[in-house]
Amino acid sequence: MATRLVHLAQDARDPGRLARFWSAALGWPILAEDPAQVDIEPDGYSYPDPAAVPLDFVRVPEAKAGPNRVHLDLASSSAAHQRELIERLIGLGAARADIGQGDVPWQVLADPEGNELCVLEPREVYRDTGPVAAVVIACQDPQALAGFWSAAAGWDEVRSEPGLAVLRSPAGTGPFLELLRSPEAARAGKSRLHPDVAPYPGDDQAADVRRLLGAGAELADIGQGDVSWTVLTDPAGTHFCVLTPR
Repeated sequence: MATRLVHLAQDARDPGRLARFWSAALGWPILAEDPAQVDIEPDGYSYPDPAAVPLDFVRVPEAKAGPNRVHLDLASSSAAHQRELIERLIGLGAARADIGQGDVPWQVLADPEGNELCVLEPREVYRDTGPVAAVVIACQDPQALAGFWSAAAGWDEVRSEPGLAVLRSPAGTGPFLELLRSPEAARAGKSRLHPDVAPYPGDDQAADVRRLLGAGAELADIGQGDVSWTVLTDPAGTHFCVLTPR
């Protein structure tokens, strides 16, 4: 039994508008546009592949309220590229955001629906990730959560330091998954951006759900109704979905 991180699901009042923003931001084409869901992924990408984590924008009626537990960090290759990327995102509809970050070398922005993102200064560790440097999950105890997400995402822990645990695909490609200590995480509600994991073809979805429940996950009801996936929360309360095998 095993699951792997296959994509991120983003709640959106207007999936088409938000998908167009992120498509332009990342340089990823829109696959198909439906009123209820719009997906983007890199050109020539073969889903699912850890070389990237595609984004699925799913229509929800409610607006964003409060900070997200999960956000994206975007990579830059130079100081000039970081400045250009910030200004380009603002031109596409992003806004500068103050989440109490203080004087830091990265810039915090919010996308057109208010979802936080960071444009990082150049860092050697992110030189080969593509436009998304990291998927960041805020939590209270990164080290305690690292083993769970290694089992859920199928990724290895590659670095651990105070306040941070870092995972990456065993293939050594694509973005990192970073568990970042945040005292506010326990008070945050459902994140509008969440990871989705899936079993491999031929595996048993129900067995993998049981495995993750045994590792500390809990079943969650967010009004999903009768669907083919199972909604869980990780041991720190972050929602994610276990999809059908793929």
